[in-house]
Amino acid sequence: MKKVLVTGGSGFFGGALKRRLLTEGYDVVNLDLVAEPDPPATNLKSIQGDIRDTALVDTLFATEHFDAVMHCAAMLAHEKIADDDLWTSNVDGTHILAEAARKHSVKPFVFISTNCLWAHNVGRPVREDDIPAPVELYGRSKLAAEEALKPFENDLNIVTIRCPTIIEAGRLGLLAILFEFIDEGHKVWVVGDGGNRYQFIDAQDLATACIASANYTRSDLFHIGAANVPTLREVYQAIIDAAGTKARVAQLPEAPTIAAMKLAHKLGVSPLGPYHYRMIAEDFEFDTTRIRQRLGWSPTVSNQEMMVKAYRYYSTKRKEIESRAGEVSAHSRGAAMGVIRLLKWVS
Repeated sequence: MKKVLVTGGSGFFGGALKRRLLTEGYDVVNLDLVAEPDPPATNLKSIQGDIRDTALVDTLFATEHFDAVMHCAAMLAHEKIADDDLWTSNVDGTHILAEAARKHSVKPFVFISTNCLWAHNVGRPVREDDIPAPVELYGRSKLAAEEALKPFENDLNIVTIRCPTIIEAGRLGLLAILFEFIDEGHKVWVVGDGGNRYQFIDAQDLATACIASANYTRSDLFHIGAANVPTLREVYQAIIDAAGTKARVAQLPEAPTIAAMKLAHKLGVSPLGPYHYRMIAEDFEFDTTRIRQRLGWSPTVSNQEMMVKAYRYYSTKRKEIESRAGEVSAHSRGAAMGVIRLLKWVS
């Protein structure tokens, strides 16, 4: 594997993967709707374009002679994007890439999927053979993209990696709201007692899995995530301890809080959607047995370590982050706080 197409390489994880590949000596072509944010490099070519543009995609495959595809591009539900745009980008775009890979005999195809395929606690770590049940458009689109890739599994080595929330220095989005509360010494609210366990994945651990998957010799499906998942309260406390502010963890009653979140979503005044209010007080963890056994992968970074790293990035660069607008990906800028600002006022 020498030349890799990374879709979404201007985004948060696509960018982290792109930089990792460049550091390890690969030639990388970044295809993204967003302009390349990183400095020029001799082994990097950046194309600002749409994965739904069949002619563009076919020309890229014909001229660049890729050795592998790492498909990270996705439109997110909390961006101001028409439903049809989200669906066609996440589903049709994925199909177009796979068609081009098959036509041009590029067998390694790594697809980044999501834990948003579920919005309930199944009572144990979720396995690859558990039946998905997404509740939002984004989750449904990622499941449909997985289905769109299945007809290609005999011709390509399709490796789908389902990820929980990906964390690294620079991860913002909804996390920027949490970090702002902590940075300013406000109460950090958990719903219920904060004893629920929610798994994350470190961006570099995921990049390691992507590189290994591109050298895997058949199609497969993997769940990935950090090990020894702590409670949400423990994660928040680790960030507070690292920040050294007067922030502290406080509790909100579960039933009325979730009812209020549902209402706020219906009124369009909250950045939190059905997935968030269903999972905010629930456990969710992937069973990573298969990827450990078949790919020889293992996580190296804990939930606490990656979140502290992300907070320190935010705290150091807060003024610059707050000036960012739509020219960067959604995960690389702070999400609008909306009605959550009321909690800040009373804490």
